Amino acid sequence: MIKLDILSDPICPWCYIGKAQLDRALEAHPGHPFEIEWHPFQLNPDMPPEGMDRRGYLETKFGGKDNAVQVYSRIDDAARAAGLDLALDKITRTPNTLDAHRLIHWSGLEGRQTAVVTRLFKAYFEESRDISEHGVLLEIAEGVGMDRAITARLLEGRSDADDIQARDSHARERGVTGVPTFVVGNQHVVPGAQPPELWARVIDDLKTQDKAP
Repeated sequence: MIKLDILSDPICPWCYIGKAQLDRALEAHPGHPFEIEWHPFQLNPDMPPEGMDRRGYLETKFGGKDNAVQVYSRIDDAARAAGLDLALDKITRTPNTLDAHRLIHWSGLEGRQTAVVTRLFKAYFEESRDISEHGVLLEIAEGVGMDRAITARLLEGRSDADDIQARDSHARERGVTGVPTFVVGNQHVVPGAQPPELWARVIDDLKTQDKAP
């Protein structure tokens, strides 16, 4: 197996698109060599715990309403091409994702990480849910078979919060400036939401290398 490390944020639309396109390639190559692990990267590390009004946040980030509309029009087109139906117009708040990243970390300890990541993306982008709310996170955890009571106790405190923030900072120190960022075999960095065809070529190349004498 070859490690595929993915740095992402569950409120990053390009991360969801990138995951969907990777998934298509993996489904077409059931014998792929990847062992996937998800890592934290907050698009907004200084986001208030209560989050922000999404419209105001996007207009500030992209320099006005017109620019925000143009950016998200391109995102919507790319999402549809990847087979996703995003409810972008129904999302009212941009949440702080520290607790969502903590849940992703805990789910990885139980081998349920990709399932949790998938449900977080779906909850935020398709169901317009606030993934900073503990009730939403507990529902996601329980839905993939994690213990609800244990997860609730962890969320009530700051378990692993400092570790998540340190890992986020470490990624930035190593030069990561945006997500998704994929690291293949701890050697090759693949930035951005890549098409399934690229991942198919990567998988084929890895299989060829594995067969080489």
